Amino acid sequence: MSDGLPMQVPAQDLPPRVRVYEVGPRDGLQNEKTAVPTEVKAEFIRRLAGAGLTTVEATAFVHPKWVPQLADAEELYPRLADLTGVALPVLVPNERGLERAIALGARRIAVFGSATETFSRRNLNRTIAESLAMFEPVIARAKAAGIHVRGYLSMCFGDPWEGPVPIHQAVRVARQLRELGCDELSLGDTIGVATPGHVLSLLAELNEEGVPTSVLGVHFHDTYGQALANTYAALEHGVTTVDASAGGLGGCPYAKSATGNLATEDLVWMLDGLGIDTGVDLARLTAASVWLAERLGRPSPSRTVRALSHKE
Repeated sequence: MSDGLPMQVPAQDLPPRVRVYEVGPRDGLQNEKTAVPTEVKAEFIRRLAGAGLTTVEATAFVHPKWVPQLADAEELYPRLADLTGVALPVLVPNERGLERAIALGARRIAVFGSATETFSRRNLNRTIAESLAMFEPVIARAKAAGIHVRGYLSMCFGDPWEGPVPIHQAVRVARQLRELGCDELSLGDTIGVATPGHVLSLLAELNEEGVPTSVLGVHFHDTYGQALANTYAALEHGVTTVDASAGGLGGCPYAKSATGNLATEDLVWMLDGLGIDTGVDLARLTAASVWLAERLGRPSPSRTVRALSHKE
């Protein structure tokens, strides 16, 4: 920032660079009750890209009955065709979603699985085994077309119906997603109950079971104020991809106890202070979140956005 804050004081044994995987336009907005105009979504994505974010999850090709907010995917995605230097992954639940994404030129997709049976049934109306069977042809077809595939794994740490999730259970499903061909995996703390020791234990066991840290990203929700602490633990382990949502938007429509995602601004403030390169301009990122908050008609929940916007 222009006033020299945060002061850079690097810590030992942390990655020199972190890829911020921005999920605000998809995961952040999908829970909004009032329809956000397509032109607002497109401009928000452009502003995020302008702030230096190189990966911005744009939308999801799901049935509009499931997620009405993202029913405009076919209209939104072509509006971003001229954006350069930024990856625009999209979520697809099945082969029909993949076909829609490919038709519009998407080169990065994501599938969304669960580490618990209850959430899998509630979110996908399928058991874990049935969801993996549904993903198998999607991933195979995507890989055959040269498309990068991310696998989201939700409820890795706790589930509102099943309670604590055994580490071996999350590892088992993560390995299965990897074996299906996912290029990377995002480990989701969907209801925000993880703590740093739990994060380190899960990452260590994944490594022991043959899943390298290089393919792992983390996706923390801040329900109990642990998202940054958990992120720091993941960085200590060597993770270099961190999901975040501009302004701290988002939750999960199928897990009512899931509050907002880790705010991208809060993450970048911490990483800037640690001297870790992200390529993100915090001032421009904050301005983008303030711009969107004005259109949503409420202040941003991000502490960093509030602190920096009050200085202006």
